[in-house]
Amino acid sequence: MAKAKSRLFNPSNTSVMELMEQTIKKNWANSAYTNYGTGESFTYGDVAKMIARMHLLFNQLGIESGQKIALCDKNHAHWALAFLAAFSYGAVVVPILSEFSIEQIQNIYNHSDSALMICGQKYADGLKARILHIADFTMKDEPYAIDMTAFTDLQPSDVQYFRERPEDLALLSYTSGSTGRSKGVMLPYRSVWSNMHFADEVLDFGPGDRTLAILPMAHMYGFAFDFFFEFLIGCHVHFLTKTPSPHIVIKAFSDIKPVVVIVVPLILEKIVQKQIFPILRTRHIRALTAIPLFRQVVYRQIRNKLYAALGGHFYECIIGGAAFNKEVEDFLHQIHFPYTVGYGMTECGPILGYEDWHLFAKGSCGKVVPRMELRIDSPDPQNTPGEILAKGTNVMLGYYKNEEETLEAIDEEGWLHTGDLGTIDRNGNIFIRGRKKTMLLGANGQNVYPEEIEDAIMTHTLFEESVVVQREEKLVALVYVSDKALEHHGLTHDSLLQKLDTYKRQINSYLPAFANISAIEVRDQEFEKTPKRSIRRYLYQ
Repeated sequence: MAKAKSRLFNPSNTSVMELMEQTIKKNWANSAYTNYGTGESFTYGDVAKMIARMHLLFNQLGIESGQKIALCDKNHAHWALAFLAAFSYGAVVVPILSEFSIEQIQNIYNHSDSALMICGQKYADGLKARILHIADFTMKDEPYAIDMTAFTDLQPSDVQYFRERPEDLALLSYTSGSTGRSKGVMLPYRSVWSNMHFADEVLDFGPGDRTLAILPMAHMYGFAFDFFFEFLIGCHVHFLTKTPSPHIVIKAFSDIKPVVVIVVPLILEKIVQKQIFPILRTRHIRALTAIPLFRQVVYRQIRNKLYAALGGHFYECIIGGAAFNKEVEDFLHQIHFPYTVGYGMTECGPILGYEDWHLFAKGSCGKVVPRMELRIDSPDPQNTPGEILAKGTNVMLGYYKNEEETLEAIDEEGWLHTGDLGTIDRNGNIFIRGRKKTMLLGANGQNVYPEEIEDAIMTHTLFEESVVVQREEKLVALVYVSDKALEHHGLTHDSLLQKLDTYKRQINSYLPAFANISAIEVRDQEFEKTPKRSIRRYLYQ
């Protein structure tokens, strides 16, 4: 699977829609999607017929090409069907993370000017929107539904979709869902095409190969490399519809035996830290690994068991979406586990850095990918960290209805300011050294904005100041409460401590699950501030 020659793409083929047509026609009778655990499956021909039926419904609803269709639910085959139907109709798809709160989903629907929301019952009940139920594709409060009797005789030769223009808007992906801070990343078709072209260049699998999708498809990492590319190449994609706990993930990998493993760091970190490290730290194993010859034997056995636990049929494990635990990575490197770490961001749809595991430099996140340029805003890019700047085919058009943020993110020369601090060594390996901005990355790769959590905290008038910090993968709220505030609320310091769990639950009810705080810590002094009265965040951990 090392650096495959591109199979889907050629100099004259720059249409994602044409690739969709080709894969459906070539793989008509082959399995496309299966919900793992339920057995519900669709062939590529089934997908084509559902797309045609949904196009008919969109037309009946008066939806036009170029209008926005929002999509929100957990991973499953119907999510894939809904996306492909809206995408091939010429609508701008607005994928929304299912972990967002109802308020945030409503804000995104409103801000994006969506004409339709496709979602599950869990979300439909609380939203004010024009809703198409994703379970059965019937309209909420309207006499419209997919006609399942239509297009039953559809043939491969009948499949034909519109031809997109590279600079037209394809996806509107939101990095944040709260009022006033919503940032809708406008990704053009050229970005989608370039990301798919990249995958075709480096991933050597094809029609009929089995894959397991466990990343959120509404997140660009999961969308591009766990779902959409696999469809274009003709794979049989299995969707993990349950929360990906290590036990569930390992069983699914064992059953499916996918040709590639694409995960966020937390999956491997939990397996290694909870199942492997405790064994390595026993007295007997420590004694064995102290002897070089025996250490290699032990490490080889662990590598083989970990490889088997993830299906035993994959070329490499691709890790991305969040920072990788150094101790775990050092161990995987020592046992020669076939892993690599990529680099990306929503604004690039998402890929920026990647390297095959044989050439991957430990601690890095690969090398700049084709059709992209990277440079470090530093006088000494190899040794002195600077902001990572990116330019190329993958870069977004800008932020939807947010010219100020767009001008701040993309400079006059077209360089995207990533907000990441890093270095690039003489071989072109990218090393992330920190974050320029305050954004935090959740364990599953979601963007976490501490200011939004702090806004929720400050809805309690008891708290006068707050700072949210990240400790490992957990979010902790540091708060300041004055004696005057305690007196005003009829509390003492001791009684405040007793109520912190209650406050925590209330605050978390306003937030998506990945932004929930794990604890509240009370400070007895105000936070140190700048002359402008901004809290000096870097002082607090």
